[in-house]
Amino acid sequence: MTPPVDMDPPIAPPAGTLERWAFDYVTSASLDDKLSPPPLPRSDHDEAWEPSPPSRRTLRPGRPPTLVCVPKKPKTPTGRALLDPAKRARLLHVFLHHELQAAELFAWAMLTFVEAPRALRAGWLKLLLDEVRHMRLYDGELRRLGARFGDFPVRDWFWERVPACPSAASFLALVGVGLEGGNLDHGARFAAMLEEAGDPEAAAVERRIAFEEIAHVRFAVQWLDKLGVPLEGLADLEALLPPPLSPIVLRGRPLAREARLDAGVPLRLVEELDRYEETLRAPRASG
Repeated sequence: MTPPVDMDPPIAPPAGTLERWAFDYVTSASLDDKLSPPPLPRSDHDEAWEPSPPSRRTLRPGRPPTLVCVPKKPKTPTGRALLDPAKRARLLHVFLHHELQAAELFAWAMLTFVEAPRALRAGWLKLLLDEVRHMRLYDGELRRLGARFGDFPVRDWFWERVPACPSAASFLALVGVGLEGGNLDHGARFAAMLEEAGDPEAAAVERRIAFEEIAHVRFAVQWLDKLGVPLEGLADLEALLPPPLSPIVLRGRPLAREARLDAGVPLRLVEELDRYEETLRAPRASG
C-alpha cells in the first residue's frame, strides 16, 4: 500500500470529524480553547472518522501573542528558590506548557500516523483529554499563586523534536515511554521540592499528575507490543528515537523505578536506563 502523502500546508478535515476536532485543537491560537476544548465526537461512530485521511505531518500549533515562545529554555526554579511563590508559579507554568505540548502532539500523531490502527488513534485523543485535565489542575494552582498561563516565556521543545518521529512506534517510544516515563521521575522529585517549600497543595497536584501518567506510559508499552515492536532493553528504545535524541534526555534523577515497572516498562530497560551514561553532552529535554 502506498503511504498517504503529507499535506503542506495541511488542509482542514471535514467538519464534525474527529480529525477536524484534533486539527482545530492544534491550530487554535486561543489559550481558552486549549484549556477547555469542546467534547470529542463519538469515536465509535464511523461517520466521526474522516474517510481515507491524508497525513498532516506538517501541522504546527497555534500560539497567541500572550504566550511568548523563546529559543532557549528559561532556568527552571528548584530547591530553596521555590520558597518564593512567584518561583513556584514559574515552575508550574513550565509544567502546564509541557502538558499543552503533549496534548497537541497526541492530536498531531492522530493526524499524522493515519495508517495506525483506529483504536490507537482514538486512544491518543483520550490521552489528550487527560493532558487537558492536567493543564487545568496546573492552571488552578497558577491562579492560587496569583499568576496566569502566559505570564512567563515558554519553549516549544517537544514540538522541536517529536515531529521528527518517522512512525507511530517511534512516537510511542519517544513520547509515551520516553518523555512521559521521564515525567514519572521528575514528578516525584518536584513534588518533594514543593512539599519542602511549604506548598502541599502544589505538591499534591504534582503527585496526582505523575501517578496518572503511569497509565500513559503503560498505554505506549502495550501498543508497542501490539504492533510487534520489541522493547526489552535500552538498545530497542534507542533504535526508535529520532536523532539526535539520546536516552539521557528521557530520564530524571532519581529514577522512579517502581512507577516505571508498574507501567509495564521491562525491568531490563529500567535498569539499563538507570545505569546509562553518555560521554558526549546530550541535548537537554526541558521546554
